Amino acid sequence: MDFLKHIFATIIGVLITFVIIFFVVLVFIGALVQQSTSQSAVAVPDNSVLYMSLNHDIVEKTESNPLGDLNIPGYGTAKSIGLNDILTRIKAAKEDNNIKGIYLNPSTVNVGFASLKEIRDALVDFKTSKKFIVAYSEGYSQKAYYLASVADKIYVNPQGAIDFRGLSSSVVFMKDALDKLGVEMQVVKVGTYKSAVEPFLLNEMSPANREQVTSYLNSIYSSFLKDIAEGRQIAVDSLDHIADAYLVRNADDAVNYKFADAKLYKDELLDEIKDRLKIAKDKDISAVSLLAYSPKGKVNNSKNKIAVLYAYGNIVDGEGSIGSIGGDKLSRELRKLRKDDDIKGIVLRVNSPGGSALASDMIWREVDLIRKVKPVMVSMGDYAASGGYYIAAAADSIFAEENTLTGSIGVFGVIPNFKGLLNDRLGIHVDEVSTGKFSNLMSDVDRPMTAEERSIVQMEVGRVYNTFMQRVADGRKISVERVDSIGQGRVWTGSQALELGLVDKIGDVHRAVQAAAYKAKLADYAIIELPEKDDPLSSIFLTSKEKLKTWLFAEEIGDYHKYVFEIRNALQNTGIQARIPYTIEIY
Repeated sequence: MDFLKHIFATIIGVLITFVIIFFVVLVFIGALVQQSTSQSAVAVPDNSVLYMSLNHDIVEKTESNPLGDLNIPGYGTAKSIGLNDILTRIKAAKEDNNIKGIYLNPSTVNVGFASLKEIRDALVDFKTSKKFIVAYSEGYSQKAYYLASVADKIYVNPQGAIDFRGLSSSVVFMKDALDKLGVEMQVVKVGTYKSAVEPFLLNEMSPANREQVTSYLNSIYSSFLKDIAEGRQIAVDSLDHIADAYLVRNADDAVNYKFADAKLYKDELLDEIKDRLKIAKDKDISAVSLLAYSPKGKVNNSKNKIAVLYAYGNIVDGEGSIGSIGGDKLSRELRKLRKDDDIKGIVLRVNSPGGSALASDMIWREVDLIRKVKPVMVSMGDYAASGGYYIAAAADSIFAEENTLTGSIGVFGVIPNFKGLLNDRLGIHVDEVSTGKFSNLMSDVDRPMTAEERSIVQMEVGRVYNTFMQRVADGRKISVERVDSIGQGRVWTGSQALELGLVDKIGDVHRAVQAAAYKAKLADYAIIELPEKDDPLSSIFLTSKEKLKTWLFAEEIGDYHKYVFEIRNALQNTGIQARIPYTIEIY
């Protein structure tokens, strides 16, 4: 009997301990949430400046990160902000009477040229309020200087520099490495310019690929120079010459060639800002960072809503994961919006290099169904190419930035052959029994394809390409022959795509929203952004195991996580692909 009493007492004690721990953890989390909430809603005193460094990761849309939002020591230190919030906060600062100007402090800016131009255009609009923008940095990268060129005054540290050498894009080729490993990448594609597979087959760019890279790089560079020329009142030809001869190498050169207005140390820069704010030199500047600035916008309770649905990352089959667009998931979200009577129009914001042709077609179908019942616009970000263009083709109108990389209407398939690696290097051999001649088609990776098998795969790739072209022809109201002539896997910039009829207008997501509202004949409407951002507490309890692992992993290895995620996403690329050539980096 005493034994049972001890057992019962032990069980009760354990339960009480668990209850106490549960409530302690709950109180701890509540305190962290309170801290996070209080920190995010920063009060802005009168006569303040908005501080913008943009030296952190810029993503398409700000996402809930329970580790970052709750400021847990040791985690969540790597801050990121969505382009959507950057644009919203710059616009709010323009109307905020307490903010008198912007202190721009960029050195490196980790974002594509299309997104960069959207930020710069927002700063140009900010200047119409007659508020000042002052830029200062110890060293400007080319993207940072492009952004800074909008400022009223640009200052550089006396020992600093401005990087201005023209743009470049490079590709890593792996053919020799694969040959040494005994790996053959068996490629089937349609499209003269569909160069996504070239790194596996060649050691340098093909003439066709070099032609297209030169074309879109020059188009981006032209826009880059034009905007800087307008901001600094320097002729485009002069800028081109300065870059080509690499004449701006240090702070003295920057001032001499009018790239900067003066050389200043940080304390001198702060004194200059104090003069603009009309405060004494011994007083501190009231500054709020872009990350902390949380303006209270006007609440629009209109029943009529325009939904902005963000789709960014590789297009993959199934539900997808962080950094990818799942065909099933996005199709389901679009279907839900189509059936919601309160949603009067939809803007699909696409920032994707493409991916699975099957998933792309599933998403295309939902966009096409929406177009029959309510307005649907597409706003393109840095990329909306191949599968990214596929899912946009059925929209009523397509908006792109001048520097958006789009087009790439073409498809391919890759089947690796590890026979040399397995047999010759590792001494591994595979044998099997099949019920039919094609039972192991595309599943065997230890032998080359037969001529008959390759012919079958080529026919399927061709069929998908023909379907792709028909989707574009129907959506853009042009002939299939015309699509083929501007397709063939070729990448175009937004400005080039406008001339070719692949997009309708140059403009950002706000113009796309206005177009959707106009087509829906709405005078008053509310804008909702999807997927919605969870509050910190909900993020903890609703976050999936995979998301939590991803955030922890990203925090642990820093910026290198993006390359690991890219490899992981590449492994998800099964079946026929409608995808842009490799990852295009321009610097």
